[in-house]
Amino acid sequence: MKTRLTPVLSSEQAAAFYDAMLADVLVASLDFARRLELEPFLHFDPPEAREELAVRAPQAYALVPQRGPGLAERMANAFSDAFEARGAVEVGCPALLLRGSDSPGLDFETVEEALTRLEAGADLVLTPDQGGGYALIGMKNPHPSLFELTLSTESVLDETLDRARALGLAVAQTRPSFDLDVPADLARLDALPPARSLDLCPRTVRFRETLHRIGVL
Repeated sequence: MKTRLTPVLSSEQAAAFYDAMLADVLVASLDFARRLELEPFLHFDPPEAREELAVRAPQAYALVPQRGPGLAERMANAFSDAFEARGAVEVGCPALLLRGSDSPGLDFETVEEALTRLEAGADLVLTPDQGGGYALIGMKNPHPSLFELTLSTESVLDETLDRARALGLAVAQTRPSFDLDVPADLARLDALPPARSLDLCPRTVRFRETLHRIGVL
């Protein structure tokens, strides 16, 4: 649930909004993975959500429980686990991309750009978001120290870039995207051309329209 959307939304509304975003992200990410010949993983928490996600998520997803006490540790472990599973820690990997479930506006062109940057020689690629963080991160080898910082702050992107450069990594950035984290972020969803937003995230858009009709946002 997107707790930062409350108290503007009720707990039930925030949970339903998150469900809509998650459904859109799962469908879109699977489409991107197929078009780019990537293997899709879904890292989830809490562990007991596996049964529900096994029903909700397309069968092509490999379901992997998140590991770690906080978001930063879980992201670092997601990369490490995936590289280990692919046997790519020593030899490098063409690409491993990680996105959040609150970024339904992330489009195929941006994901393709991230993959292209990695294939062209970048060690790290980031898609900046509107809050000073990033909507997507990609690497060819695990670098856990990139996540040794406080996430969900306005300096996450800059701090990550500083850490990457200190490690001597070649860094690239894609065109920016956005996530839906706080009520003010909905203006970015509203600003998308209707046909574009319905193509990217139809469930999120329809739920947004419902909120607007009842005068919530």
